[in-house]
Amino acid sequence: MPSSDSSAPFPGEFDFVVVSNRLPVDRITDDDGNPSFRTSPGGLVTALEPVMREADGAWIGWTGSADDHTEPFEHDGVHLIPVHLTADEVEKYYEGFSNDTLWPLYHDVIAPPAYHREWWESYVVVNQRFADRAAELASEGATVWVQDYQLQLVPKMLRELRPDLTIGFFNHIPFPAYGIYSQLPWRTQIIEGLLGADVIGFQRTADAGNFSRAVRRLLGYQTKGTVIDVPIEDEAEVSGSSRRITTGRDGRPMRAVVARSFPISIDAASYEQLARRPDIQARAREIREGLGNPKVVMLGVDRLDYTKGIGHRLKAFGELLADGTVDVEDVTLVQVASPSRERVTAYQQLRDEIELTVGRINGDYGTISHTAISYLHHGYPREEMVALYLAADVMLVTALRDGMNLVAKEYVASRFDNGGVLVLSEFAGASDELRTALRVNPHDIEGLKEAVLQAIDMPASERARRMRAMRKRVQEYDVARWSSSFLSALTSSSDDLALPKSTVRTPTRSEARAEERAVEEAR
Repeated sequence: MPSSDSSAPFPGEFDFVVVSNRLPVDRITDDDGNPSFRTSPGGLVTALEPVMREADGAWIGWTGSADDHTEPFEHDGVHLIPVHLTADEVEKYYEGFSNDTLWPLYHDVIAPPAYHREWWESYVVVNQRFADRAAELASEGATVWVQDYQLQLVPKMLRELRPDLTIGFFNHIPFPAYGIYSQLPWRTQIIEGLLGADVIGFQRTADAGNFSRAVRRLLGYQTKGTVIDVPIEDEAEVSGSSRRITTGRDGRPMRAVVARSFPISIDAASYEQLARRPDIQARAREIREGLGNPKVVMLGVDRLDYTKGIGHRLKAFGELLADGTVDVEDVTLVQVASPSRERVTAYQQLRDEIELTVGRINGDYGTISHTAISYLHHGYPREEMVALYLAADVMLVTALRDGMNLVAKEYVASRFDNGGVLVLSEFAGASDELRTALRVNPHDIEGLKEAVLQAIDMPASERARRMRAMRKRVQEYDVARWSSSFLSALTSSSDDLALPKSTVRTPTRSEARAEERAVEEAR
C-alpha cells in the first residue's frame, strides 16, 4: 500500500488543488494479494489529470474505505492526499446526508429525502476536515477547485481560513427549484457555504438560475445576470481577496460571485478511437450474435438509481410487446444497471422492483430462442461499453432528472459510422446540447412508446443526419474544453463574467438554425 515518503507533499506547496469526495483512484488487489491503486474511469479524472500534472497540483479526497489511514502518495504524476473517514461518518455524512438527504432533494424528490440532525452534524464535521486539509496544502494565492454536492460547505470554510485563495465549486448534479430546495432545514447554511466560492458552476443554465433565486429568497443579496454581490464581514478577506471588491448601497464591501452553467462533457476522441478498433467492432458483432441477431437492439446503460427512469423504459417496452407493436423475435432490449449505493434502503427496493419487472416481461414474452430483456447488474470496462454502443441501434436515456448524463454523449462519440438513434429525456442536461436526439418526457409512457417506434423505423439517412449534428457538438465541446472554460472563468475578473446567461456551450444563432434545419431535413 502507498505510504508517506520523500515525495510526499508539504504544507503550502501546491498552486492548484482539487477537492472531491473521492480520490481519482480505485483500490485493487493483484493475484498475489498485493493492494495498489488504479486510475478511476470517468470524465472528471480525464479532464483534470493533465491540469494537475502541468500545475504539479494536489488532489484531496477519500479512498472509499472507512477507517483507511493511507498516507499521501503519488499516482501517475498526481499528488493524492487521502482524507480519513470513520465508519460512522461514512454512514452519516456519505450514505446519510449526501445520498439520502441531498441526492433525492436535488433530484426533484423522486424519492423522499430523510432529514436527520446527526447526519447534518456529521456533514459539517467532514466538510471542515476537507477544508482544513486544503487550507494546509494550498500555497499563497493558490487556486482550489471543490467538486460536487458532498462538499458544499467547503468553499465558505476555506475562505474563512484562507481569504487569499481563488476558490471554485462545481455542482455535478441538478440544483432544484426553490419550492423544493426550501424543504431543507439547513438550506441557508448550504447557500452560504457555496457563496464562499468565487465561481460556482452548474450543469444547466436553469440550475444556476435556481441557485440565484434561492440566494435572493434566503439572503436578499443582489444579483445581476450571473453575478451575485456577497457582503464581506471579515476585514482580512478584503485585504486578502484576489477578486474584485466593490461597495454596496449601504457602504459595506462586497465580493462578486459568479454562478453560471458549465456543462461537463467527455473525452470524445478516446471513445471514437476505441470504436474504430477492429477487435471492438468484432466484439459488437459477437454481442448481436449472442442476442440472436435481432433486427433491432435497444440499449440502456445506467447506475441502478431511481433518477434514471429505468422502470419507465421497461414499462414502455413491455406495453409495446403486449400491444404486438414490436415482436420479441425482432427487437430486444439490453439493460446494463451497474450496482449503486447498495446499503441504502431505497436502492435495495429499486433493485427488487426492476428485477421483478424484467422477470415478468421475459416470462410473458420471451421465447426459447429470444429473450425480451437482457438484464446485466454489473459494470463493464470502457472497451465493452463501446462495443455495446456499436451493437445498439437505439440508445434509451430516459432519466427522470439528471445533471448531465454522459452516457448519451459516450454513445454519440462512439458512433463514428453516424448510425444509431438516441432517445433522450428532456430532463437530462445533455438534452440542452444534443438537440437532434429524439427528446422525450419519460413520464409520458405513450410518448415514450411513440419515440421508440420512431427510432426503430427511422431511415438510415435520417439517422445519419441527426447523429452528425450531435457528434459535431460532442467533438467540439469535449471535457478538456469544459475544464479550461471553468478555470478561465475562475481566473478572469468578475466584470468579464457579468453576463445575462452562460455563453459556455450555448449554440450561436447560426448553429441553432443549422441544428433546426438538420432536424427538419431529417423529417
